[in-house]
Amino acid sequence: MVIFDDLRPVLGAYGDTLARTPYLDGFAKGSHLFTHAYSQQALCAPSRNSLLTGRRPDTLHLYDFYSYWRNFVGNFTTLPQYFKDHGYYTYSCGKVFHPGLSSNNSDDYPMSWSKPPFRPRTEQFMNSPVCPDRNGILRKNLICPVQLQTQPYKTLPDIESVAEALRFIESHGSQQKQQPYFLAVGFHKPHINFRFPRQFLHKFDISQFFNYTEDDVKPPDMPPVAWNPYTDVRARDDFKHTNISFPYGPISRHQSAQIRQAYYASVSYVDDLFGKLIAGLDLEHTVVMVLGDHGWSLGEHAEWAKYSNFEVALRVPFILRTPEFPLNEMRRYHGITELLDVFPTLVDLAHLPRLPPCNGNRNVLTCGEGKSLYPQLKGLHLGENYVALSQYPRPGMLPTKHPNSDKPKLRNIKIMGYSLRTDLYRYTLWIRFHAHNFSRDWNDIYGEELYDHRLDSGEELNLVPMPEFDDVRQRLRRRLIEAVGS
Repeated sequence: MVIFDDLRPVLGAYGDTLARTPYLDGFAKGSHLFTHAYSQQALCAPSRNSLLTGRRPDTLHLYDFYSYWRNFVGNFTTLPQYFKDHGYYTYSCGKVFHPGLSSNNSDDYPMSWSKPPFRPRTEQFMNSPVCPDRNGILRKNLICPVQLQTQPYKTLPDIESVAEALRFIESHGSQQKQQPYFLAVGFHKPHINFRFPRQFLHKFDISQFFNYTEDDVKPPDMPPVAWNPYTDVRARDDFKHTNISFPYGPISRHQSAQIRQAYYASVSYVDDLFGKLIAGLDLEHTVVMVLGDHGWSLGEHAEWAKYSNFEVALRVPFILRTPEFPLNEMRRYHGITELLDVFPTLVDLAHLPRLPPCNGNRNVLTCGEGKSLYPQLKGLHLGENYVALSQYPRPGMLPTKHPNSDKPKLRNIKIMGYSLRTDLYRYTLWIRFHAHNFSRDWNDIYGEELYDHRLDSGEELNLVPMPEFDDVRQRLRRRLIEAVGS
């Protein structure tokens, strides 16, 4: 299982003509590609814990970085733990669980992994001043193309992770041992800062990125609670002195193009590393799942980063290759998929005992709230009627620096935005949330959004004020409340 951090589907295989991703595109040619896959929350720790436990953020009560589900809610079984309990040797390289309290400062070892997870020694410098400016002064920059020999240990975290993963595959996989393995590899990029070997920036001409989107101001019908003021982008040394007005900006046209160029370069960098990783695998005997933990806004709605319920923050690449269903060319699935589906799907592909569905009982320790995609792979149906449910918390109705409305801590959460993605629409409702007991009030509403993806794939026009869409809005609201539960 390969997880990329903050990766939206900017891949050639997903139709992005600006992308330079030959290795992921080549892998996709013989794979099953899901075009509408969604994260449960556009933030690293909640998304990763959700997909690795198969539980929604509301079940884990995790919307920030500061609680460990085993101590806080329940001793829920994880995906690698399930494989470990069924005879697999499990190992983690790089960023799989989010580091820190949300994974017990151990990446959930020893419960999930057979040996201590590998964390690159250069991780400690990810937010250090290691980006030389024109005067040679080291900065904490957002955009940070580098020469490797100038960096600590003359390498970067993702390079270390791939080297370790290949070492593990060679030692554990090539000997055809009796014990099968489950290997998870977590790439840090394209998460900011955009630090990558300088040559990858040269693949992209900045002129390609000036007309990426026409958005330069907040859409007029966007509820203020839906806005994320991209505080982490503003805080970087190369942006914090540019006087970007809070909370709506905008960022200058040239700097916007620079951010997009650097994001695409970061993706190209990890695509190159993915190529090295995949070259070391025996694809005839290995199931490989590739995904992002959530998306990232590149100026759509004049917003940046994640921290929202918009399509660009939630939609992720989701590519699966399996020897059981080999393909000569890529097969696309257009039904709605969630990252919750990863756990039960991989269990079925390994032909382990089926992961039982939770069926609304959140107290069961081993169950999943997602669905297996195995029937779709067998061609039994196309998943036409599925929906994706995502959410994002806010401390108040307006964007704020203190508390940080992009990343509110649990105690500060007052509002929860729930978003339902169907095959045609995205419907989002922002309601009162009570952090002390995790309850919600569906009648206390702070914002409402409705977008029709047949006409408005960029989610630019909020249809809520238009009376002709009242029936659709009411129907989707009922469906959302039913999906979330009271």
